[in-house]
Amino acid sequence: MISPVRMIFLLGVCFFASLASAQQVAPPQLMISAANRTLAVTAQDNVSVEPEIAVLHVGFDTQPEDAKAAYADGALTSNTIIAAIKAEGIAESAIRSESQYLTRDWKQQHKFKLTQQWTVRVPAERAAEVLDAAITAGATSSGEIEWTVKDERALETQALEKAAARARQNAETLARGMGVKLGAVVYTSNEVSGGVMPRVHMMAMAAAKTADQAQPLAIEPQKVTRDATVYAVFAIE
Repeated sequence: MISPVRMIFLLGVCFFASLASAQQVAPPQLMISAANRTLAVTAQDNVSVEPEIAVLHVGFDTQPEDAKAAYADGALTSNTIIAAIKAEGIAESAIRSESQYLTRDWKQQHKFKLTQQWTVRVPAERAAEVLDAAITAGATSSGEIEWTVKDERALETQALEKAAARARQNAETLARGMGVKLGAVVYTSNEVSGGVMPRVHMMAMAAAKTADQAQPLAIEPQKVTRDATVYAVFAIE
């Protein structure tokens, strides 16, 4: 005869065993029939080209002072920087304001500073000299450079075309290996992403300039890359 304590223990074991069994996910069932004979592939490829355009982020911060003086000094620095950029042959249409604001310096009572930022689109090969001109004119805040091309859509199209061609090539290889004939495409999807943009910190550049460097910083543009992934499902015969 089983004791009550042992009976409770056995019932507990059976309960947890059944619970664990119920929580297990059943493996997916493959529905294979003559109506859904397909072959699916995923392929990736990319295109990398030299940049044509550099998008410069240029800006400055004034020293903490009273609001009126900070604004006056900021206005002078602002106009000096823009004049220096235009003197490099950069069109006004290539210069766009990102932000400009007068903020309180909380470390010092009744002190303010003016901050302003722009983006400047220039030919990639002129990035270093235009930045140098801006920094010499007073651009001191940190920024970055974005490298791009004139026609980004065309670059994405090239990456997609390469990935699509690779997907079909992979599907044909698989079909031959399995002894079947590749049919028409029944479904596709795709994704395109860009490469990482390099950053250049202008605070470091400004410090280097004050060390009486004769030449602008050596900035080496990074290639512009677009990655594409294509998922395709083909019918097989």
